[in-house]
Parts: sequence; C-alpha cells; structure tokens
Amino acid sequence: MNKIYLDNAATTPLSEEVIDAMVDTMKMNFGNPSSTHSFGQEAKILIENVRRQVADYLHVTPAEIIFTSCGTESNNMIIKSAVEHLGVHRIISSPLEHKCVSESILDMKNRKGVEVNYIRPNEKGDIDLAKLEELLKSSDKKTLVSLMHANNEIGNLTDIKKVAELCKTYQALFHSDTVQTMAHMALDFSDIQVDFASCSAHKFHGPKGIGFAFIRKSSGLKGIITGGPQERTLRAGTENVAGIVGLGKALEISLNNLEEYASHMQDIKSYAVEKLTEAVPGIKFNGRSSEKDTSLYTVLSALLPYKNSLIGLQLDMMGIAISQGSACSSGASKPSMVMMMVLSEEEIDHCTPLRISFSHLTTKNDIDALADALHEISKDFVIENTNVEHR
Repeated sequence: MNKIYLDNAATTPLSEEVIDAMVDTMKMNFGNPSSTHSFGQEAKILIENVRRQVADYLHVTPAEIIFTSCGTESNNMIIKSAVEHLGVHRIISSPLEHKCVSESILDMKNRKGVEVNYIRPNEKGDIDLAKLEELLKSSDKKTLVSLMHANNEIGNLTDIKKVAELCKTYQALFHSDTVQTMAHMALDFSDIQVDFASCSAHKFHGPKGIGFAFIRKSSGLKGIITGGPQERTLRAGTENVAGIVGLGKALEISLNNLEEYASHMQDIKSYAVEKLTEAVPGIKFNGRSSEKDTSLYTVLSALLPYKNSLIGLQLDMMGIAISQGSACSSGASKPSMVMMMVLSEEEIDHCTPLRISFSHLTTKNDIDALADALHEISKDFVIENTNVEHR
C-alpha cells in the first residue's frame, strides 16, 4: 500500500540532510559543551553557531535564543516564569490556544491565583483586537497577553504586530506561541515587538525533542529548570547538541526554500479545497482555513456533513494519515476547544471535522487519493446535513 501522510501540523518527516548532520555530530562532536577541553568546546561552537543562525532569522541577538526540548517546554517556561519572577497577576488569552498554553495558564490560575481573561473568538475564529484593548485598559495589574500566531487546527493567523503594539501601549507583556509559523514565515522580531515566542523543530522537518524560546533580554525572565549555568542560566541541563544541529540544518533548508515551499503548499491547499468540494457534497471549511491571506498555508480544516467518529481509522486503513484535530487531543471523546468555538451545536452533533496539513512533499496525487477515499466513505452515509449552517 502506498501510504500518504497529511498530518504535518502534528509533525513532519525528517529531512535526509538533517539526519546526516545529526549523525555526523553524534559521531564527531560527542563532547559535553560545558567542558573546557577541545571536545567540549567543539560541541559548544556548534551550539553557538545555530544560536546565531536563529537570531539572524528573527533579527534579534543570540543571547535572546534559549534552546529547550520543544514548544511545550518553551511555553510552560515563559508563562510560569512570568508569574513567578516578573510579577504577572493577570493573563489575557483565548480559548483557541494550544493545550500547553491553556493548561499552563490554568495552572497559574489554580496555584498562584492569577486572574485570567479570555477573548472569545467569533465564528470564524478571529480574535477581536478591540476587545483586547478594552481588557488591557480595564486593569492596572501586571498583565501577560498570550495569543498564538497561527492556530494549529484551523490555521487562522493573528496579527501579532498589532497585538504587540497594543501591549506596549498598555505596558503589558506579550507571549506568542509561534510553533506553527516558525520557519514557515518571515519573522522579524526587531519590528514585531513580542516579548516571548516559542519553536519546535519537528514542525519544519527537524528532529523531535528540540526547540527554542525567544526571550527578549529586557524582560528579565528567569529559568524554572535550575542547576548549571547552561543557556544563560535560563535552562539548566546538558544541551542536546545533535538536536540543536538538526534544528539549525532544518531551519537553513526551510529558509533557503521559503518562497518555493510556501507557493507549493498554498497551491496544494487551494487544490484540496477544490477537489474535496467536488468529492463530498456539503463539505465546509472551518475558520478561515480555506482563505489565502488570513490563514497559514500548511493547514486546512474541513467539516464533513455527516457524523463518523471512525473516519481517521478508516482513512488510516486506506493508507492515509490524517487528524481529526490537534495531535495533543487525539483520543479525546469530545471535540477540541477550537472546534467548540467555531462550530455550532448542530455541527458538533451531526458533522465530522478533519484537519489536513501539508508539507513541501505533499503532491496533488495525495490530494486526489484523499478525495477519492472520502467520496467512497461518504457513500455509506445519508447526507442530511448539507444545510447545516456555521454558527
């Protein structure tokens, strides 16, 4: 069976060049970067070269890049340290955030008594910046705003430059989960005045188990993993040298091909909208995922006009890997919070969401196969919900 992978928002396959770079590092640069002898210092040089590479991409200083194990760790560190060490007593966020953000915020509310305000999105999944400004005006408490750049389920983009400007106006700190956009978009943090951001290498064909946090040096944030002085004392522990090298190589490949990859994936996404609309009468697309300029080109969120909780398994048995939501929500018996925000009760009860996510390796033949599979599966259902309206 020719297998097709359409779950790139969950993780991406490792590039061969990344594997080669990591293997060479594990063979030749096994020294502990904290050691003062040549073996350690050669490993340290590799780390610092990647740190400068990441900093150049984001237009920040190398000292503002802290290597972590993943985006989840980065987001946890930023949110919890902002409360623990920066005197944050209020957090403004939205119900659309990734679970590592929403659960960290909830933890700070339960354990530290932090006030939490949520901006409810509209039916398209948009965040009302006027509501954000209203909330920022309403209190003198030290505030952290946490809003993701691109949603991992519906792909909606938030104008983080405007959010950052509002936060500066009202002396609030701004954290953005940029896991889905890092290495997929040109990001200039000298222009976009976020205070904190996060990255996971496995979202752009790098290895799992490595990421970084951007922490603006003026913020004063402190680490929550204590021990040695690694990572500017912000993240103690021996560095994952091979993982960092892999992150750097994956970033290099992505940035060198950024326009080509983006154009290809946008073309694939538009083709998918066309083919799925033909294959499944009554199909709809959630949020702004089918739109070009307001959603990330890697993600398309579809809504099938019938209820089928086994759709993911059926497609997997047909050789197609796909998601019914965030990978962190897989196995859940109820819709994700994102789906609950953008779908009506009728849609939740009678329809089936699918998340289709692309990479530069995705082909139109892959989309044809998906469309054919969904057409076959749909024959087993009486389509009674073609007139179900989005909320």
